[in-house]
Amino acid sequence: MKKDSKIYIAGHLGMVGSAIKRNLELKGFTNIVYRTLDELNLLNEQEVSYFFATEKPEYVVLAAAKVGGIFANNTYRAQFIYENLMIQNHVIHQSYLHGVKKLLFLGSSCIYPRDSVQPMSEDALLTGILESTNEPYAIAKIAGIKMCEAYHAQYGCNFISIMPTNLYGQNDNYDLEKSHVLPALIRKMKLGKCLISNDWKSLRLDLNKRPIEGVDGSFTDEVIVNVLKKHGITFNNGEITITLWGTGSPMREFLHVDDMADSSVYLLLNYDAPDTLPSHVNAGCGEDISIKDLSEIVRKTIDYKGKIIWDIKKPDGTPRKLLDVSKLNGLGWKPKITLEDGIKRVIAAY
Repeated sequence: MKKDSKIYIAGHLGMVGSAIKRNLELKGFTNIVYRTLDELNLLNEQEVSYFFATEKPEYVVLAAAKVGGIFANNTYRAQFIYENLMIQNHVIHQSYLHGVKKLLFLGSSCIYPRDSVQPMSEDALLTGILESTNEPYAIAKIAGIKMCEAYHAQYGCNFISIMPTNLYGQNDNYDLEKSHVLPALIRKMKLGKCLISNDWKSLRLDLNKRPIEGVDGSFTDEVIVNVLKKHGITFNNGEITITLWGTGSPMREFLHVDDMADSSVYLLLNYDAPDTLPSHVNAGCGEDISIKDLSEIVRKTIDYKGKIIWDIKKPDGTPRKLLDVSKLNGLGWKPKITLEDGIKRVIAAY
């Protein structure tokens, strides 16, 4: 891949896509193309076909996807499977038709069975039942991997896949209905801290930037308190309580998105589609932490002094998701950002 090779990043405004764009630019790549949703609807086959025919990208990073946390995955099941299948079908097929030299497909660690042996190696794919709460999304991502493998087997396409663990970092989604666990923890404790210190100015600024169900900083105190309560931030007689889903016992692995971007670019430069399966590569740090312990790191970093309670009636999701990253390590790449340092960076930027 040359510095002036034309590289198309699908999903360049998302957390992962924007990080990959930054990484490529820092490495001196100068011919990166992208489109906003208004400019190119990846659900529309004709639009995607026209884009590839006119732009003729040499390399493609498929980071566009419909994503969300456990609530969103379980609630919008049809949208998650339909939209993700359509996006990847169109981009992968058009990449083949227009002779793309290499495509990198980004998946998720949720592709592995709920009760996989830990840590989960690439060989664990399709060896058991998926976690039910995110099954539609996982099936779409599995289809993407298999599509890349099939196009390599039949047409010789150099299409590769990377499966990241839980990601966090710049441009994350802090929507309390749709976010993943770490940004949800950060925002809930930030808002809770504002209430504890009676800092309504900061709280309203936060809501102006990220309204909750249409409620921004212009609403009355009462309306704001009620919408926060609905999302697990309770203000009662000066006491603040944050409610978190499940038991806090599930174990999760976290990788900073800048590390994820670096590993993705590393594979673009150093890894080609193999003839042997599985072809995909796990990306993670090789260590996990319980959600409860994670919440304590966030609490300490933010200095949130209110209560935390766990709603055990809500689902935990998969008990443990730790990736075996020996394949990626063997290719010569390892992460650089520790979880504690990464969380400090994210909270400082928030």
